[in-house]
Amino acid sequence: MAVVAATALATPLLLAASPHPGRPAPHDPGKEAAKLSRELVRNASARDAYKHLQQFQAIADSTEGHRAAGSLGHDASAAYVYRQLQRAGYKVSYENFRFTYTETLAEKLAVVSPTPRDVTIKAMTYTPSTKEGGVTAQLVAVPVDETTGCEATDYAAADFTGKIALIKRGGCSFAEKQAAAADAGAAGAAVYNNTEGALSGTLGEVAAGRIPTGGLTQEEGEKLAADLAAGEVTVSFEIRELQEDRPTRNVIAETPGGNAAKTVMLGAHLDSVTEGPGINDNGSGSAGLLDVALKLAKSKSKPANKVRFAWWSAEENGLIGSEKYVAALSEKQREQIKLYLNFDMIASPNGVQFVFDGDNSDEVGEGPGPEGSAQLERDINEFLDGKGKPHEGTDFTGRSDYGPFIEVGIPSGGTDTGAEGIKTAAQAEVFGGEAGIAYDPCYHSACDDLDNIDMGHFDTNIDVIANAVGTYAHDLRSLTRPVDPDTGTGTPGSGGSGGGLREGHGRVTE
Repeated sequence: MAVVAATALATPLLLAASPHPGRPAPHDPGKEAAKLSRELVRNASARDAYKHLQQFQAIADSTEGHRAAGSLGHDASAAYVYRQLQRAGYKVSYENFRFTYTETLAEKLAVVSPTPRDVTIKAMTYTPSTKEGGVTAQLVAVPVDETTGCEATDYAAADFTGKIALIKRGGCSFAEKQAAAADAGAAGAAVYNNTEGALSGTLGEVAAGRIPTGGLTQEEGEKLAADLAAGEVTVSFEIRELQEDRPTRNVIAETPGGNAAKTVMLGAHLDSVTEGPGINDNGSGSAGLLDVALKLAKSKSKPANKVRFAWWSAEENGLIGSEKYVAALSEKQREQIKLYLNFDMIASPNGVQFVFDGDNSDEVGEGPGPEGSAQLERDINEFLDGKGKPHEGTDFTGRSDYGPFIEVGIPSGGTDTGAEGIKTAAQAEVFGGEAGIAYDPCYHSACDDLDNIDMGHFDTNIDVIANAVGTYAHDLRSLTRPVDPDTGTGTPGSGGSGGGLREGHGRVTE
């Protein structure tokens, strides 16, 4: 009787303590976000994602040694990702499109006289081809200035008819350089880099190609220029590329629930180049994204916001898959995408932990991303700082699939660990590895295989993906939280060197 009485007395107090008797406690997005992000960071792992890399490697091994868009290797990779997501309960779709498939058939340059030697050259995407066997012609250097080879006047001092133009990078696009050389009568163009590292370039589209064009390292270009300063140089030049209209597809997956008006989007390109299996570029980003997506599906959490994942095709041909996707969005659909995060090459063996410089606090290269990009950078930096992981900013060069999203004003960000750029001594001191060589020495090469993965970088960046998915699936408030002007978002954390060499991934256009 005393118990019943006590209970009766307590009941009004309990009801009074609840502002809405009989209703569930109000949703706390911050609490839900923190809970899910901790769970995903704990459960997602490089070890599990590596199993997907093994599948990508097996696919490449069983096809033509690569997973390039428009090939059997890419088709099988896309089908693998699609099946994994479908079984996990996602709403999955293919986005089909056609593009010009390219495959290098020959890329050779050799000095015939005065002193014979071979020179490494890389055919530019969408280049016209020489005849089989190439041409033997005189090499002529275009005078060097701030816009070398960009204007007709650059070719006025020498006769370029039927010759190979040696042109330094910078000042305009590769397409413009080779077009100006073609107007001057050149039979081909060799563009050499203006910084350390290989030059993996593109003319942008088939229609832009006028003459066979390849890229050289800065060292090779300067050596040839020095040879020309001493006298005539004759070279054997062969650039040939297969170009063929082919179908390919993006893979798009989204959570069945969540508020579509608050869509959170993350992506990675699934295609490789034709030179190799593309396990770091970009099997790593694709596998990391897939692992986090599968771990989200296993979670009991029901995201308040729509979470959408994309595995892009034909990135290596000029961001074609992501461009097609963004171009097809209606104005309303664009407005629904509150952020886009990109992950391309996240396990480079000699890598640096780069975070895209959303607010342009590093003042290098391009300007800031759309409003909200600074906050995305800050959020990633704060997560890495909490893990004691050094990092530094990297420029929005437009060389990966965030480019089309930035162009339409969608806040963007993400991470990478470097491609053909050369690691500095300062970076080696902070991040380890070897100074003076590329972040990924196997970039766009046959050796970009399972042995080309740094598991430490891989795990760190998968944690970045997991934290972002867990956080933004429930809580977007940080996108409107002002960035501290005193600390900025592009500054390095936990010992990062900051201000390092900025570089991208896909083929450069200028």
